[in-house]
Amino acid sequence: MTSSHHSADATTTDPLKSLKRKRASTEPKASIEPGHDASSARNPSHNSPQSSGSFDTGQATTQPKKLRGRPPKLVAEPTVVESDIEWPFWFKELEKTHRALNLVYTFCSTRKHLATTFETIRSTVESHTNRSLTVDDVVAIVALRPGGIHFAYVDELMLQLDARGADKDDTFKAGRYTGKSSQSFAPDASVGGMTGLEGLGDADPYRTREDEQESESGREVLYFEFIDEDLKRQVQDKKTGDPTKPTRRLRHEDVKLPVYSQKQMTALIEKRNIKFANAVNIFLNRCAAESLDPELALRSESESFIPRPSAPRDSTPQPKSSTLPASIPKERKSIPEIVQELKDSPWYTGQIVPDGHRVFDEQEPVHGYLNFLLSQDLVNALYNTKGITQFYAHQADAINALHDGHHVVVSTSTSSGKSLIYQLPVIHALEQDWNTRAMYIFPTKALAQDQKRSLKEVMKFMPGLEEMLVETFDGDTPMHDRNIIRDDGRIIFTNPDMLHITILPQEERWRTFLQNLKYVVVDELHYYNGLMGSHVALIMRRLRRICAAVGNTHVQFISCSATVANPKEHFTTIFGVEDVKLIDFDGSPSGRKEFLCWNTPYKDPGDPSSGRGNAKFECSRLFCELILRGVRVIAFCRVREHCEKLVNAIKQELEHRGRSECINRVMGYRGGYTAQDRRQIETEMFEGKLMGIVATTALELGVDIGTLDCVMTWGFPYTIANLRQQSGRAGRRNRDSLSILVGDSFATDQYYMQNPDELFTKPNCELQVDLENMLVKEGHIQCAAYEMPILPAKDSKYFGEDLATICEERLLKGDRGFYHCHDRFRPKPSQFVSIRDTEEDHFAVIDITNNRNVVLEELEASRATFTIYDGAIFLHQGNTYLVRDFNPDKKMARVEKVQVDWTTEQRDYTDIDPIETEAIRRITGSKSLAYHGAIKITQVVFGYFKVDKKNRILDAIQVDNPPVIRYSKGTWLDVPRLALEILVSRRLHVGGAIHAAQHAIMSLMPNFVMSMPGDVRTECKNHLKEFARRETQRKRPARLTFYDAKGGAGGSGINTKAFEFIDVLLRKALGRVLACQCRDGCIECVCSELCKEANSVISKAGAEVILKSLLNEEIDVESLPMGPEEASPAGVQTVVLAKPVPPRNRKTVRIIGLAGEEIEIQAKDEQDDDEEEYGS
Repeated sequence: MTSSHHSADATTTDPLKSLKRKRASTEPKASIEPGHDASSARNPSHNSPQSSGSFDTGQATTQPKKLRGRPPKLVAEPTVVESDIEWPFWFKELEKTHRALNLVYTFCSTRKHLATTFETIRSTVESHTNRSLTVDDVVAIVALRPGGIHFAYVDELMLQLDARGADKDDTFKAGRYTGKSSQSFAPDASVGGMTGLEGLGDADPYRTREDEQESESGREVLYFEFIDEDLKRQVQDKKTGDPTKPTRRLRHEDVKLPVYSQKQMTALIEKRNIKFANAVNIFLNRCAAESLDPELALRSESESFIPRPSAPRDSTPQPKSSTLPASIPKERKSIPEIVQELKDSPWYTGQIVPDGHRVFDEQEPVHGYLNFLLSQDLVNALYNTKGITQFYAHQADAINALHDGHHVVVSTSTSSGKSLIYQLPVIHALEQDWNTRAMYIFPTKALAQDQKRSLKEVMKFMPGLEEMLVETFDGDTPMHDRNIIRDDGRIIFTNPDMLHITILPQEERWRTFLQNLKYVVVDELHYYNGLMGSHVALIMRRLRRICAAVGNTHVQFISCSATVANPKEHFTTIFGVEDVKLIDFDGSPSGRKEFLCWNTPYKDPGDPSSGRGNAKFECSRLFCELILRGVRVIAFCRVREHCEKLVNAIKQELEHRGRSECINRVMGYRGGYTAQDRRQIETEMFEGKLMGIVATTALELGVDIGTLDCVMTWGFPYTIANLRQQSGRAGRRNRDSLSILVGDSFATDQYYMQNPDELFTKPNCELQVDLENMLVKEGHIQCAAYEMPILPAKDSKYFGEDLATICEERLLKGDRGFYHCHDRFRPKPSQFVSIRDTEEDHFAVIDITNNRNVVLEELEASRATFTIYDGAIFLHQGNTYLVRDFNPDKKMARVEKVQVDWTTEQRDYTDIDPIETEAIRRITGSKSLAYHGAIKITQVVFGYFKVDKKNRILDAIQVDNPPVIRYSKGTWLDVPRLALEILVSRRLHVGGAIHAAQHAIMSLMPNFVMSMPGDVRTECKNHLKEFARRETQRKRPARLTFYDAKGGAGGSGINTKAFEFIDVLLRKALGRVLACQCRDGCIECVCSELCKEANSVISKAGAEVILKSLLNEEIDVESLPMGPEEASPAGVQTVVLAKPVPPRNRKTVRIIGLAGEEIEIQAKDEQDDDEEEYGS
């Protein structure tokens, strides 16, 4: 090892020497004595001269007066348990050892570069106890408090940090932009030798071959840590220099190593000592009740906690549970048995919430019959490939309806055999007419590949059809294959994007295909909702129009959807057709399903003051417990970052359990992976090679990856519909199955953990599509005019009765009354109409480990700035890669695989600012105004944190990344001066009030404007900035701002419509806030399930003030609570009075009054430069 790293056997100066030398003056005096007042009267062990040890080495220095009162109210006091018998001598010795370990570990935890290995802390602990510290004693202590202490072998490389940087207070590296390929300080020595450019350990010229082999295999050291609770970060008071109460970090402050007060350290030490004394008393009481010798019983029980090195050493890991099989069984037990085993596990502490365990009984199949005959070849093919001898009732009804010429929409549960409904009629039609064409449209490439494989498997058994061209036509299709597929293909699998960009604009090349097109299958119809649904609906009208023009008016549309409230109406809106047959009775069998609401436990179970644990580690433990019992699991994560972190945690958990042979049976699956990698993962999961997969919503749709026994969802997935869709992925082969929602610490998650019934009783939402969104509508009309000139009298049935007006105003009129695409949309109008906001620019992430030079994945440009920067840790399949070189000009980043136990988190901020007013509307009955116009979104990454597995900040690095700027359209309302004055007078958090009011309004928008949650966004307030106690230069205007998340600079049109309903939105939002019975705010009023800052800055009372002031309603100031509110501690105020945003035309601006009249006013050319702050 190089000298720059701390390790267990380092020969350098004892890192705890200062603790030995200054223990009597620089640390809490009562650190080894806390808890005596709670148990000394009952246990003679507390009266032992050496048991009182303070910072003086074991001398009797009891301080009854100082400890007699109530301890500092920094942490909650544990409940005291009394002992029925006197403590044996060995237990008294263990208590002294525990007190010393507690003190030394707490000291080390304030200096995060000190790794608390057994060898590192041994001598210091021995100096406090005046006896040798043995592994057996520590193991006995762990056996008494297994949930509060971790004592095990870990890979030494995992403990390495840059000690030289950690020893400094100014931990910012002097990062400056020094070139196009470097945006930070020199590469980090903590992950690769002294220069940071060498491989791990390469800097040591004296390394032997044995050393290299030992490094490769992973040298392990014995590591000790308390895992029940952490110290809360404190900062020095500028005036007194003393540590102040825990505060959150200001976004722009110079991050320094945290400081901790003696009171806080003493309180935590006391708390742990009392918990240990309680654990001893409970153990002794049990031994007395069972007539056991306490010492013999404890030595016996502690054997299972003896730490042992992991493979390849010749020893076995510590058993986690007696019910865990030694190898993954080929046949798992039943779900009820597995759930019971989980409950019986020693780590289970009641994670399943009350009323959070639901059982859904199995359902027997209901069969139906076709009203026409199938060929024997088709009957044989269905039997040989799928084992089908009978059709379920919904399958038979749908196939009969299609045979009779109807359009069909099927809305049944996941895995109910819906794919057969659109496979069989197509094959039957091809038997009748070899020239028949069919088009399968899927929202994702993965789903299209999956269904193509399934269909081709059936056609292999069809004489005469086995060689028929059935192929995918999407963005990955090579150019030289596209002509063959277009001319000779009978069935193509594509997506709405290709239909919009390639097929429809080239209708003359596709004419033969479109003339013979009989079936159009649009699967996962529920996916096309909100803005995406508007685009797809108009694309389908363009398709119907072209087919009719080439003589094909008999195209039949088939759609399958998850269970929604209005499938038939939604189908009719998307395709614009009548004669639709709805099939919503599910005749398929379903296995028994259990659903668990599983809440992440507190760090110290039963002690809420210790704080809730890390949901990632709870998921990884649960995931491993399940797959090691033979349960095939898919875990869903909300974002890509969580996906990678969970894969990493699962692999570490398997390694820790000594089950490294299972690591390769767990994979991640998310956007960004190469197409080849995704296909390989899908295939391996389908073939049963993988036991578990961790995915984003990319696998939420119906890709068949084989039998799944369990779905685990990390955190509430934004909507109940998403949760039900994910849950349906389990039990796809009619076996019993399990679905688990793991609650995170966020407010939304905890709301559903406390109210699990709502997960099962809330009705399915209605799907909404707005065909009158003019921005979307005009774009597709321009595309249609490019494909084929428009004649309003004939084409209004596709595009609406106002088509003539739109054509007259926005298109170019020809000689014979036909309208053509406007020049501003040429040469290719489909490229000006983005249906998903897909990005053209991608960054290549290249693995240069051992000169591999392989592209790991491609990252969208918008994600690159926030994910790859010099010094960042990039996660791929749970493996950690160090970004060695980030070159934004070449759109590439070079990464090297490293072995570290920390990750990086970017420090960034996003400003949402109106820059140009285009319309103003007076709010009914009020002097306040609502504005609409151009919005500027500025995202800046200015640094990053090194974060350990407990989310503790180890270091802070500064980078000089250029800002990412984009534009949209939006609506905003300036908060009146009166509201700000009231908020300040009542000491309510202004930022929290604005944030809460924005959520209340935004959550109601889908009720008035056809949109999906997330189509409209706002600027969410970050607690790191809002609750800071240091002044900030980044003051934000007192303004409620909403912007279109999609549509680019022109917006999506949703905010334009919301602007028309602003009066109603404000009144409904206020009514919702007033009607909700909660105290501090919940998802029923001012919290949002989509808040990227987890609703951490919220003031319900403040939202009421702002909404009432905007509506000019009376505000009862005396009835408002007096702050600071518990959830919004006082900090430096970050809000200033909003300035008017200049209009587009500085001479006049239009105001829409009560009756819609126009009022001319003069815009202000000069604005007051003085900013008025509110609050202190």
